[in-house]
Amino acid sequence: MTQTHEGKTAVVTGAAQGIGQAFAVALAERGARVVAVDLADCDETVQRIERLERVEGTNAVAIRADVSDPGAMPRILAAARAWGGADILVSNAAIQEFVPFEHMNFAQWRRIMSVNVDALFHLAQALLPDMRERGWGRIVAMSSNTFHLGMPGASHYVASKGAVQGFVRSLAGEVGVDGVTVNAIAPSLTRTPGTSGGPQDAQGQFEMAADRQAIKRTESPADLVGALAFLTSDAAAFVTGQTLLVDGGWAHA
Repeated sequence: MTQTHEGKTAVVTGAAQGIGQAFAVALAERGARVVAVDLADCDETVQRIERLERVEGTNAVAIRADVSDPGAMPRILAAARAWGGADILVSNAAIQEFVPFEHMNFAQWRRIMSVNVDALFHLAQALLPDMRERGWGRIVAMSSNTFHLGMPGASHYVASKGAVQGFVRSLAGEVGVDGVTVNAIAPSLTRTPGTSGGPQDAQGQFEMAADRQAIKRTESPADLVGALAFLTSDAAAFVTGQTLLVDGGWAHA
């Protein structure tokens, strides 16, 4: 068994930058065709894929869509089916904010849940039928080590990442018989364009995280690529319902 992704089609959300972009490019490097989905423009991600030495022709397409909106699913599904249907779903798109619970309103709670949890539901429902019909599929969702650690001022975010792990555990038991695996990756605080220059920097959270990890440096998107490549490959055919902590040895499940 190898980690090649030749002939596979992958849908990667939150693919315009940061972790999602790293995932999209890594899967393309391993031979996958990529549907890059984001509210933002994914053209840079597509251009990076097209510049890869091993890529010939059009091996990636950009879709601007709100993955929390079920109305966006037909466009994503159609883009995947243009290459025979999605074999791999990487549900990476997420949002985070810091609000003390006493000041949090329900609209803020629902906004986090709609992107971090509801989108995973919509995407899995849209793409799973094709995977089950072909007898092969890989779903990887992004959780966070904050579910195992707790994080004051972000109860809605931490709850959403716990929901991802619960969804993965349950769905895996329903689709394993069809050759589909469902797993999650839980990183530490990762430096990306979205996390740099925000409250994490202002509050020294990157330094704090590095100090508490066994590996004393800030995590980067490149640190997550190996885990994704494994979980979406044939090498992980007997791994499902799991959350893989890729956080420098900080949290423990």
